[in-house]
Amino acid sequence: MNRFSLSVLLALAIAAVGQAGLAHAEEPAIGFQRLSLPATDRHRALEVAVWYPAEAVGETTPVGDNPVFAGTAVRVGAPPQPGRHGLVVVSHGYGGNWTNQQWLAADLVAQGYVVAAPNHPGSTSRDMAPPDAVMLWKRPGDISRVIDWLNSEPRWSGLLVAGQAAVVGHSLGGWTAVALAGGRFEPSRLKAACDAHPLMAACGPEIGVLGDDGRPSQAWASQPPAARTWDDGRIKAVVTLDLGLSQGFDPESLSRSEAAFLVVGAGAGNPKMPVELESRHLAGGLPSDRTRYVEIDDAGHFSFLGVCKADAIPRLEAERPGDGAICRDRDGRNREAIHRQVSALVVGFLTSTMPPR
Repeated sequence: MNRFSLSVLLALAIAAVGQAGLAHAEEPAIGFQRLSLPATDRHRALEVAVWYPAEAVGETTPVGDNPVFAGTAVRVGAPPQPGRHGLVVVSHGYGGNWTNQQWLAADLVAQGYVVAAPNHPGSTSRDMAPPDAVMLWKRPGDISRVIDWLNSEPRWSGLLVAGQAAVVGHSLGGWTAVALAGGRFEPSRLKAACDAHPLMAACGPEIGVLGDDGRPSQAWASQPPAARTWDDGRIKAVVTLDLGLSQGFDPESLSRSEAAFLVVGAGAGNPKMPVELESRHLAGGLPSDRTRYVEIDDAGHFSFLGVCKADAIPRLEAERPGDGAICRDRDGRNREAIHRQVSALVVGFLTSTMPPR
């Protein structure tokens, strides 16, 4: 496993920020579209957001703006910039939605990527109902479906570099991304880890892998072994942001993955998302020559969500005590600064492994 020293990471971040500054005058506008993919015999219906390099035509509109999180200014329906662009698909965490990492999507579009993010039915905000709520194995198929759709629709296929994509995933989205890169998930492995570390969020019955008795749930137990492999050979690069459920991956399957990986973990000390049992554990099992591992000591699990508004914490606490944690970062660090650091790492990694054009 390649572990960057702090000095190297700082140099990379400074270089990336400097390059972004030099290219600022030529940065494309951020185009935006919402797509509705219908259900098929093999796939469920999906709502998908797409950000893309666009011409600076029309007014900018904030999307994803709500009482808690600040939105991102985009040009809805703006004409795309000509040429072919690398595709990055973003998978949100459990209970999240497509808006969660649009701060990163904007930075990737500035580098020339097309970015798509589906809402995963059953594990997205306002849609946590059974039976989809426990069918996490459908999430990798959602991402493959998005890649299929964008590469087959004339409106989008002419904008993409065909036959390849990168996946960025936060929390459960990171698990989704690893599964797409060949990680074979075995609930019995997660059970063994949960027996030793029961406080992990991955062990909760609401996730659906383990039941109330701590054993693999009936939903998972009924899945044939072949249904637990979701390898998509088009995935060339994977970024995980403080992922979960990594204890359930078969080590041999991780060692055989052909994708390049950037594994980013939040700092130690979170018993629900212990970095040593999740991100660090994952990175240790991946091919060392194609894996970069970074821990951000003063980032928390929710630091990878959007920037919170000034009154977000009291608003969240009034609605449900404890939810203010969504907007708190370690040591009081500015979340925008964390985002700049993460963005520099992700942009540097993706441009070196899967160039935008």
